Parts: sequence; C-alpha cells; structure tokens
Amino acid sequence: MRVIVVGAGEVGSNIAASLDDDHHVIVIDTDPDRVEAVTYSHDVLAIRGDGTSIETLREAGIAEADLVIASTDVDETNIVVCGAAKAVGDPFTIARVKKTNLLRTWEQSKGAFGVDFMVCTDLQTAETIVRIASLPGAHDVESFAGGLVQMAEFEVGPDSPIAGETVSEADRFESLTFAALLRDDDIVIPQGETLIRAGDAIVVIGSRESVRAFAGSLTPEPTLEDANEIVIVGGTEIGYQTARLFEEEGLEPRLVERDPERARELAEKLPETLVLESDATDIDFLVREHVDESDIVVAALENDEKNLLVSLLAKRIGVERTIGLVESGEYVDLFETVGIDVGVNPRLVTSEEITRFTREQRTENVAMLESDRAEVLEIEVDADSVLFERRIQDAMADLPNGVVVGAISRAGELITPRGETVIEGGDHVVVFVDTTVLDEVTSVM
Repeated sequence: MRVIVVGAGEVGSNIAASLDDDHHVIVIDTDPDRVEAVTYSHDVLAIRGDGTSIETLREAGIAEADLVIASTDVDETNIVVCGAAKAVGDPFTIARVKKTNLLRTWEQSKGAFGVDFMVCTDLQTAETIVRIASLPGAHDVESFAGGLVQMAEFEVGPDSPIAGETVSEADRFESLTFAALLRDDDIVIPQGETLIRAGDAIVVIGSRESVRAFAGSLTPEPTLEDANEIVIVGGTEIGYQTARLFEEEGLEPRLVERDPERARELAEKLPETLVLESDATDIDFLVREHVDESDIVVAALENDEKNLLVSLLAKRIGVERTIGLVESGEYVDLFETVGIDVGVNPRLVTSEEITRFTREQRTENVAMLESDRAEVLEIEVDADSVLFERRIQDAMADLPNGVVVGAISRAGELITPRGETVIEGGDHVVVFVDTTVLDEVTSVM
C-alpha cells in the first residue's frame, strides 16, 4: 500500500515508524530538519514541501496513493490536505484534529471536507484517561469482543504481592490469561514456572471481572465505580472532555480552572461537575478543598511542568493516584519516574489510534503496547486460519514464538483458552503478538 503522511512531527513520525515495514511510505513536511530526521530514522521517502500544494502531492505520487494521513499540528491544514488529495486522486483520507467541534461537524456530514476518517486528539486523550482511570493501577486498558474481553497492562512494583512469584502462583483468577511480561527491552512469553520480577510490566487478558479482581489484588486503589472523589485540574478541552466522560459514567468530578471566564463556561456545560475557580498549584487551596481525600487527580493543564507540579503536590498531600498529560513524548517515562503515576501523551495516543485504524483493515480490533513493541489483536477465525478447528497447542506449533491466545469469544460467551481448547470457525480470538512476528502471524491467522 502506498501511504502519504503529511506532517513529520511526533504524530507523523510515529505513524511512519509503525507503517514503514509493510507499506511504501512517503512523508511530507515543510521543516527541513524534520525531513532530514525522518529520512535517517525510518525507511521512508521524505519530501520537503507543503502538503496542501497539489504540486507537492503529485511529487509524492498522489495518483497512486492508497492512503493519505494528514497529521500536522494545524487542524485546518489537515482538512485542506485531505481535500486537495481527493481533488487529484482517490486515496482514503485520515485527518488529525484537536477541535472537538470539527469532529462533530464531520460526524454529522460524513464525507465533508474530503475526510474519510477523523481522529480528534483532545477527545481521544480524554477517552484514554477515563479508560485508564477505570482500572486501578493500570497503565493501558482496551476492550475486545464487544466488551466481553479486557486487556490491561500493569507495572509490578517492588512491594507488589506478585513480585517474586511464578506465573502459576500468581494465576489465582478465573478467566484470566497472563499474556506477556515486558522486561526492559525484552518480551517474555510466560510459562507456569516463569518468575515475575519487580519492574516487569505484565499484560493480562480475560473477562472484565477477572481483570478487575487481578487489579484489586495488586493495589488498594478503588475502581472508578468506587471512587468517591475525582479532581481534574485544568479547564482545557481535554480537561472538559474528561469531566464530561466521567459524568457519563455517573460520576460527579470536581474541576479546577484558574481563568474566571473559562470556569463559568465550564460550569454551564458540566451540570454534574463542581467547577472551582482557583490555581491548583497552590498547596493551601488543595488542602483547603480536601483534595488529599481524592481517589484520582487528573492533571490536564497545557504545560508539562505544571502538570508534573500538580501531580507532585497531590502525591505529597496523600492522593492515591495521579494521571497527567505529558505533551512531550520523551518526558513520559521521566515524569512517571518522579511523580505521575500514569503519563498520557496526546500525540502518541493520536498516532496509535490512526495506526490502529490502518491495522483494523485486517483485524476486528487492535491495541498497541509500549509504543508498538507488541499488539493485541482480535481476529474472527475462518476456514483459512491456522487456528480453524484445531487445538490451541497444535496450532501454536505452526506459529512463531511471541504469540499467546488470550481469550476466545464464541456466540457471546467467553471461553478461557487452554492447550486442549479447540477453536471453531466464527470464534473471535484475542491474541497477544510480538510485533517482530506480526506480519507472519497475521498472514496465517
């Protein structure tokens, strides 16, 4: 497939990196430094030019392009890129936008702007925050098989009850599969005798109830349903969307916004949210408003340093869990080390959603882990699949290392996979796959 990516920033570069192994990728950017950087870091053709220009698109081979992804930092530019691409070719177009109102306009008039698929960074980030907040201690959460199956990633701390246990000893939960251990730069496919170490990230797949029970065994933090207090700091669009989604879950969060006019606007838009006009970096305010009694604090300011400061202050006064925006992707690991429990990078969230959409042409659903080190796929089994009407232990002999069948959905019922389990046609199988063998696996699944 010929793919043109317009914009070589963090989003565009991540998308290019995810697609360059399987597709012929052309990246366009006006910044010569970015063009040079992507040329040396990825197996792509990089062109310096304006993606809204017909001439530049023609130079990139728009007539033969199957897919155009507009991923610059300017919403209007991305929409114009898609319109221009449609004017001179017939590619499938994807536009990244920040403004939620643009997404709503597009949803109500499909095909508008020449955009076939639109990803809204602010809404996508808010959805990610709420999904992570729903499961105590989780760093990543995704649902499969219509919500019947859940995948989650947890970090194993030095005080974790499963640190030092074998997988067999830790496997105390019905309908749960230990899919992988992410250990430093390695992916360990666990066996019963595999030892779980502090510092590992563990990926589990199973029923929502079992995943939640496992999460509860790792941490005393409450689930979203049990949370008494959620505080969102920052009335940004992401902060607003996060509060709105919490309201949809039946919760009544508090939101702190410094600007009086914005605070009034949010109070009118969020009937179930208590909006407080103040500076959340003021520790006296945090204590006075009993933020220390909160179960979750979400730092959604526009400044990384302030989000880190708010998270550190929240931790200092006793808040159980903090989730913070980190606009600079290279800071996520650092911020999680020094003060934020979970850092969410909007650009990475967006690039993963766009990449996921391109991968879903071959699968029912996709979740990417650890910046695309591994993927969890949902696949409907047919007669051409290596899994069709075979026992799992037999089928695995024909698959490379790095693959784990995590769950099976059959006619709306969850089946916990075991070696003797026979997979039938029409089953939805949720599979963990190391990306180094992804192409080989998807070609036979």
